[in-house]
Amino acid sequence: MRTTARHAAAALATTLVAMLMPGTAAAPGVPALRPDFLWGVAVSGFQAEGHAPDSNWLRYIRQHPEFDDYGDAVDFYHRYPEDIRLAAALGVQVFRIGVEWARLQPDGRSTWDEAAFQFYDKVVAEIVAAGMRPMLTLDHWVYPGWAYDRGGWDHPDMVRDWVANARRVVDRYADRNPLWVTINEPVAYISHEVALSGADRATMEKRVAAAHNAIYDHIHQRSPDAMVTSNVGYVAGNDLQINGSVLADIGPRLDYIGFDYYYGFEPPKPDPSELWELPVRPEGIYFALRRYARLFPGKPLFIVENGITTENHAPHRTGYTRAEHLRDSIYWVQRAAADGMNIIGYNYWSLTDNYEWGSYKPRFGLYRVDAAAGDLTRVPTEAAAAYAAIVAADGVTPHYRPSRPPADCTLIDPPASCAEPVTLR
Repeated sequence: MRTTARHAAAALATTLVAMLMPGTAAAPGVPALRPDFLWGVAVSGFQAEGHAPDSNWLRYIRQHPEFDDYGDAVDFYHRYPEDIRLAAALGVQVFRIGVEWARLQPDGRSTWDEAAFQFYDKVVAEIVAAGMRPMLTLDHWVYPGWAYDRGGWDHPDMVRDWVANARRVVDRYADRNPLWVTINEPVAYISHEVALSGADRATMEKRVAAAHNAIYDHIHQRSPDAMVTSNVGYVAGNDLQINGSVLADIGPRLDYIGFDYYYGFEPPKPDPSELWELPVRPEGIYFALRRYARLFPGKPLFIVENGITTENHAPHRTGYTRAEHLRDSIYWVQRAAADGMNIIGYNYWSLTDNYEWGSYKPRFGLYRVDAAAGDLTRVPTEAAAAYAAIVAADGVTPHYRPSRPPADCTLIDPPASCAEPVTLR
């Protein structure tokens, strides 16, 4: 059944019909996604909220003068009603947020801040009132300053205290039937902590897995039918080596397979690239879906994050617009679903621009926000209307053809993209 919000999104979509239905298409195309498919948007706590309490990430910003000053991010803390309205107007059914441990326990492990919980009470209530389902992330790379002072994830009590806080969150919001994300991109989280705080990689990996497994069990004690994941960051051409160990530790305790997909395969280079310079291959999302469908047969798949980054809203170096990339990515999601993969949802990252872990230059938002310049106005990009059109139609139209053909198989997700290539339909 269509919701009122989705009818509103359909009206917003009318200006894009011609763009979605090229008249010369002759191929069979791809069918729409099923009517109960969950379309969503995502934000994170620290990256969007502002007004941040002491945390590991405020410490890192102070320690690194090359990082942009945090300020108050995009002030989701005060502007959440507006942002939730913007999401609802797109017609989406899921709104992902983070519930920040650093905000809930700013003064130590024995006390919680009730006012902080009341803030999240209001945010969750607003999401539900707008007709969307919350997706709640328990750890999006940020923990309290007092936990940082004693050694972060290297401290033997970290798992115990992390789980104690997460249990409070679960007990408070379980009756809202959220989709749960325990730990965001655990391998990337670990890599940041190793680089910025000197954490021991092997120790943190085992402790992060233990935290996930412990809170998974508690969530299911509280709500036996809950849906829980830890979204991994897919690494084209190297996912087994990067994510394989973590997935082996937490795989039995995943109700759905959540993952983030952004970039195609990039051969090793001596110097790291800026995010907006990394190779964009929307067709690669098909191979990510296929890998996880085979690795976890029978489990539903959810794309927790997907999007394209540009430098301060300059055009992408390939000429790709955000709307083109979005439509092409969804084409390949539909292509995967048509091939029998059990895909239940997709979140666009991100609803708005935000603080991208040290910089405001990378822009991911459906709505631009020039936080570094002090302008917090939400300004729609062309992709906002494109996404509304996609949501209203449960995907791109059957005869849509991607604006760019697939890249050479060696640049998508080798060896899989060469051994078992996929073609347009």
